[in-house]
Amino acid sequence: MRRLLGIGLVALTCLALPGSAWAHATLKRTSPDYRQQLERTPARVTLEFDQQVMVMPKSIQVFSATGRLLSLQPRLGKDPRVLEAPVRRLPRGAYTVRWQALSADGHVVSGVFTFGVRAPAPPPSEAYGAKGPTLRDHLVRWAYFVSLALLLGGLAFRLLVVRGNVSPAYERRFYRMAGIGVVATLEVGIVAFLLRAEDALQLPFERLLYGNLAAIANGTRFGLAFIAMTLGFAVVAALLFLGWLTDRRELLWAALLVGIGFASGLSLSGHSAVDAGSSWASELADWIHLTAGTIWLGSVVSLAVCVWPVAPELRREAFLRFSRLAIVLIALIVGAGIYLSVLRLPAVSDLWTAGYGRVLLVKLALVCLALAWGAIHHFVVRPLLERGPAPAGLVRSLAGEGAVGIAILLAAAILVDSQPPPAAPRSPAQAAQTP
Repeated sequence: MRRLLGIGLVALTCLALPGSAWAHATLKRTSPDYRQQLERTPARVTLEFDQQVMVMPKSIQVFSATGRLLSLQPRLGKDPRVLEAPVRRLPRGAYTVRWQALSADGHVVSGVFTFGVRAPAPPPSEAYGAKGPTLRDHLVRWAYFVSLALLLGGLAFRLLVVRGNVSPAYERRFYRMAGIGVVATLEVGIVAFLLRAEDALQLPFERLLYGNLAAIANGTRFGLAFIAMTLGFAVVAALLFLGWLTDRRELLWAALLVGIGFASGLSLSGHSAVDAGSSWASELADWIHLTAGTIWLGSVVSLAVCVWPVAPELRREAFLRFSRLAIVLIALIVGAGIYLSVLRLPAVSDLWTAGYGRVLLVKLALVCLALAWGAIHHFVVRPLLERGPAPAGLVRSLAGEGAVGIAILLAAAILVDSQPPPAAPRSPAQAAQTP
């Protein structure tokens, strides 16, 4: 456990090291500014660094949304810390600036930002050349959801289901599971951010060390959520570690509440926050859906991994208590999920005609399977446990339910990275009837 938390702390420390410590040139300001909306074509694009730089053939490239190069030959300004490139006349639209410069230490620093001319600028993650989410991104997002389930579900199960004093064997497994969850949440979150930055900057992964990530970290909801959630889950890791050292449940409660709170960053930076029709209600529903789902899955895993193998004295009571908690969690999952599905799908036919809808259908099928599995546990296994010992094969059944839950998280990860279908445009007659 200490080794896992130590690894996470080292990774966070490395990530937090300021760029100036490496003596590379650091971009101080740009003109136009990040995501600035201009009313007229700028005469040139300029970049100011904190030290002298050398110009390169592709030091400044300005692209239209269709990929047309609209900048001229880059050059050094009167100040050797400034790069500039004249631009052609720019029609109304969004533009991407990709830049690179040679630092005094011999390393090439690179970056990307966007601006608009009489039009909003897209976030850098949607700049020209960015490919968007890939299978690799889906798998990383899925791993992040699983990590959250191990952490939040493990904590909730320990505090809400098991509650009191437990055997040392269970306690060791609980802390091992929660420790893996919090370290994986931090590490996978860092990997997700780097992959998004790699796609936006269009750089090989090894060159990201010299990439300027400010536009992604400070200029997108995803970047701001990444910073807040990384700091938040670092606090969770510290609380969990202190709870293990001092054996104080108050610290575990604090870890659970802080973790649930910072998990909202996913909802505040996803479809529920930026798509058409989004509101505080959609953000809240998405947060409830995510939180209830991860706690449910993590609790099932806790039953199968922490209780059944090493704590037979807890099996009956833990199963019965979780059965009651699961009813509340499933109600929240289903209720919030139905609301979000209706909000994101303009028409029922989108379920089989749109890619987002087809993935949602797969997720719904898996949810129905999980509900049926859970119903068997609640209405068949629970009465048997109330009357006597656990039926044979129950641990395998719990493992199967958990596997379905993990598959649901994979479908959810693909949905998060997919674009819901747009609402159909209203006819002129409908628009005229709108007051």
